[in-house]
Amino acid sequence: MSLNAVAHLNFHGEAREALEFYQSVFGGQLTVVTYADFGMPAELPGATHVVFGQVVAGNGFRVMAYDVPGQDAPAAPAAPGTRRENGMTITNEPFFLSVRGESVEEVTPVWAGLAKGATVIEEFGPAQWAPAFGMLADRFGVTWIVDVATEYAQA
Repeated sequence: MSLNAVAHLNFHGEAREALEFYQSVFGGQLTVVTYADFGMPAELPGATHVVFGQVVAGNGFRVMAYDVPGQDAPAAPAAPGTRRENGMTITNEPFFLSVRGESVEEVTPVWAGLAKGATVIEEFGPAQWAPAFGMLADRFGVTWIVDVATEYAQA
C-alpha cells in the first residue's frame, strides 16, 4: 500500500481560475466538477462553482481545490501573512506548498510561472542550504516554496 498527501485548497468562487493557473504552470490534466454537475439547479448562485477540481501532471505535481459554498471571493486577496526577516521565515499561516526539483533548470520555469501576479517573499536564487530557493504568495494568496533538493533534503 502507498499513501500520497495531496494539497486540497479552499477558495471562494475562484477555484476554477486557480486550477487553470496551476495547470498553466505545471502542465497536466485539469478536472473540474461543479455543483450544477452534482445536481444543483443551474440558476442558483454558486452552481458553477467547483465542488471537485484537480490538476494532475506527469511530473508528479498534483493539487486539488474546491469553492467553499456560500462564500464569495474577497475583493482582494489578503496580504501574505509571511515574511523573511534576517534569514528567518516569520509567518502566521498554517502551511506552505513546496515544489522541490532536482536542478535549478527544472524549477526555474515553475518559479517564473507562479511569480506572475505574485507577492515575492524571498527572491529566487542561491541559498546557503540549496542551489536555489524562493518563496512567494501567488495571486490567489497561496504561499509556495520553490527549491532544489540537496543531499540532506531529499524527499
